[in-house]
Amino acid sequence: MAFHLASNRPGRSLRGSDLPDLELRPWLDTQETLHRYLQIIGKVRLAKSPMTNHWWQVALRVTSRGLTTGPMPAPKGCFSVDLDLLAHELFIRTSEGAQVQMALEPRPVAEFYRDFISSVRGLGIPIAINEIPQEIADDLTPFGQDTHHRSYDAAAVERWFHALVEAQLALERFRADFTGKCSPVHFFWGGADLAVTRFSGRAAPSRADEGPLVAESYAEEVFSTGFWHGTPELGGAAFYAYAVPEPQGFSTHARGLPDGAFYDRTLREFILPWAALRASTDPASMMQDFFQSTYRAAADLGEWDREVLERPLLAAPPQDSVPESPWHLSPSP
Repeated sequence: MAFHLASNRPGRSLRGSDLPDLELRPWLDTQETLHRYLQIIGKVRLAKSPMTNHWWQVALRVTSRGLTTGPMPAPKGCFSVDLDLLAHELFIRTSEGAQVQMALEPRPVAEFYRDFISSVRGLGIPIAINEIPQEIADDLTPFGQDTHHRSYDAAAVERWFHALVEAQLALERFRADFTGKCSPVHFFWGGADLAVTRFSGRAAPSRADEGPLVAESYAEEVFSTGFWHGTPELGGAAFYAYAVPEPQGFSTHARGLPDGAFYDRTLREFILPWAALRASTDPASMMQDFFQSTYRAAADLGEWDREVLERPLLAAPPQDSVPESPWHLSPSP
């Protein structure tokens, strides 16, 4: 039997004016509160999910309405946590049919933490998590004691979510061109970034002295790109791209970078500000140019075997004859 993949569909028409404004200052308080909500949910996923290479099991996934943990083991069957960022509701659901619903609204992180953990336990699921925020260096107040982060601007959250959707679609399109080992497009709640990572297929120098998180994340040579909600230093949201280990000359070798993109020597990453995309007449092409130019710099300077890692997909049938299923089996000649 021959296996045929349906062809990748072309990108949608997109203008900069279609993208939401993500200037950081107007929604910084909400961003900081939401980030902690997401960390609490993510730490439940970390506590309940079997370990996967490069810590992929901890990540959340984008849905058409928000973010989800996906299924996690429960004493009976499984459970999931789903965030609806359009209706501003959180759902804890089990495969046994039980459900708890919580409103996403202005409230202290400590109250959210108390009610969320209590709701999970109320469904018969034992849970305990580390209450210290991760990757938030300026405030390590435990979640259960955090009464000062309490903002939730629903309109701002919706703008961020719509940006997350555009980033998800763009990163999925970039991912489709690579047939070597590659991560899913997934959301890491530590840094609040949506990422996809390509692998060269070779081991990287050990980083065991930096702890298990870094050691496992970068056990192999990688190129990673993604979307970040931003910091005060950046002024707002941005796409980023980096290589580990970074090959010599990487910072100056990216050919075809879109206007507005630059290499940040403090972060050691290429940055494409979201504001530059909003000013563009063709942000979809800008995003792909950013991904491709930075990837080529990493792969060429790092001497990746691109012929193997970027092999063409198997032939797809003409678009007008694609069956209802996205794939089909036919007899081999």
